[in-house]
Amino acid sequence: MNGVVQIGPLAMATDRLLAVVAILIFIYAMDRIALAAGKDGSRAGGLALVGGLLAARIGYVAQHFDAYARDWWSAFAFWQGGFNLWAGVAVAAGIITWRVRPRPATMQALALLLALVVAWSAAWSMVRPAPRPLPDLPQMVRMDGSPFPAQTLTGKPLVINLWATWCPPCRRELPMLAEVAAKAEIPVLLVNQGEGSGTVSRHLRQAGISGQSILLDQQGVIAQANQSSALPTTLFVDADGNIVETHVGEISRAMVLAKIAELQAAD
Repeated sequence: MNGVVQIGPLAMATDRLLAVVAILIFIYAMDRIALAAGKDGSRAGGLALVGGLLAARIGYVAQHFDAYARDWWSAFAFWQGGFNLWAGVAVAAGIITWRVRPRPATMQALALLLALVVAWSAAWSMVRPAPRPLPDLPQMVRMDGSPFPAQTLTGKPLVINLWATWCPPCRRELPMLAEVAAKAEIPVLLVNQGEGSGTVSRHLRQAGISGQSILLDQQGVIAQANQSSALPTTLFVDADGNIVETHVGEISRAMVLAKIAELQAAD
């Protein structure tokens, strides 16, 4: 299991899918609680949901303020992920306590919120991918055509980002990742999947991106070996050669830096 649910041509990270399911259950159950109490609770439920999500995002941004200060617009990029669960739960609980009446309905709504948090945490702990060995890396080449010596990575933590020029989220995050790669203390490899050097060179030139950390996997072997059908995908690999975290979709600077710090701390 690689932490991704594939539904036809669509792919979604498992933790996000579980969150969507929990949100839908919350909306439905809040309406049931309101109807049982003889009141319209849709506004209270919606307010608690929106307030909780905003608080969770603001809490995460505050935790990683330095990273977001450099890319302030990315604080609004909810799709990149990055939420402080307990900040969101606290605000949602406060709104429920404030807006839901009578008291028995308030207690039911708070119990619902707590139950969903516990259920989501339990479900994610059961389906979260365990660390797994990174498959042998294929022969990759640099932008100048020289072979990349993958054997030099043995015993080092590293980050591998799989991308392609036809992928809009890949194009959005690539400039940031190239900047991080140039400054990181561990290898950050930006590995193009399945495209030729001409196509990649043209995109890098148009985007004004250095090719220093760009590698070509022209057969897309890494994505196939890791069952990474969705791009972009970012793999975080520890010093023992195990993939300890997989991020599917566009990623923020804050999350990349946080995961790099975790890899360095564990090394």
